[in-house]
Amino acid sequence: MNFNFPIQLDLPSAWESHIYRQTVFIVLSIIFVSGAIIFFFRNKNYYFVQSWASIKSWLIAAPLMFIMMGLPEPWPLVMLVCIAIFGAKVFFQIMGMFHRSFFVIICYLGIIGLAFACYFNRLDIYNVTPMMVLGASCLVPLVRNSYKRMIQYISLTLLAFIFLGWSFMHLGLIMRFPNGVFQVMYLIILTEFCDNTNLAVGRYIGGWKLFPGINPRRSIGSTAVSIALTLFLAGCMRFLLPDGSEKYWLASGLVAGLGGFVGDLVMTVVRRDAGMKTVGPFIIGRGDFLHRVDRLIFVAPIYYYVMTVIL
Repeated sequence: MNFNFPIQLDLPSAWESHIYRQTVFIVLSIIFVSGAIIFFFRNKNYYFVQSWASIKSWLIAAPLMFIMMGLPEPWPLVMLVCIAIFGAKVFFQIMGMFHRSFFVIICYLGIIGLAFACYFNRLDIYNVTPMMVLGASCLVPLVRNSYKRMIQYISLTLLAFIFLGWSFMHLGLIMRFPNGVFQVMYLIILTEFCDNTNLAVGRYIGGWKLFPGINPRRSIGSTAVSIALTLFLAGCMRFLLPDGSEKYWLASGLVAGLGGFVGDLVMTVVRRDAGMKTVGPFIIGRGDFLHRVDRLIFVAPIYYYVMTVIL
């Protein structure tokens, strides 16, 4: 079956689909039941403390996410823009340049421009936006009549835009696929599941550390098990894909598992090099806001291009 997706500009609300409502019910039920169980063991050991912190976050964030994703266009896209901008804000705070308002505003405007390109299906504009952001950033030293540290600021602005803008906003392009909102939700669930599974399994499965100098908690064993479990979940939830045959959910599970793993490591490199682990809490849970979206910066574009070329 050809998996080339026609563009749909007038998309109905996802809440009108019983599949969406069923998925929301299942996912929220799992979160609330897991939270109720872990609540009674939250002070037992470090694992339960971390698990409870993560679940507390999603007890608040998941319902809000599902409400926004279920609204008619353009509200799901607006939600993605807000997430991307807030993620970029955290990135600038980590890199110590949030006070450089010219560069920050250029990045934010670039992200908003990507949203318009997604909404009107202008892939040509979408893919030249990084050059526009770079060009605008290069004009800042002239406007400010200053050269000090400008190369660093320009580079970090472009990096923030590529990661939290161009890469992440591929989720907006995925929304233009048939059942696009379902696929975005599918990727978010898979990547979050894979990350939490890797952390949980890593506490019990030792073995050779993949990148001990970057993240010593990720071992070959825990990563393999988490990807295998993510593939299993991808198969169980393949009804969210327009085509539920094996090659599509297998490709989706692998992209979510491997792409998310790389995204997490890359952002860990950024944090460690900047000497800052977190910037404020993610609502009331583990890590900051960027921890919750860093895996999608690789998953979103890889998934988009895999699904547009797969036969």
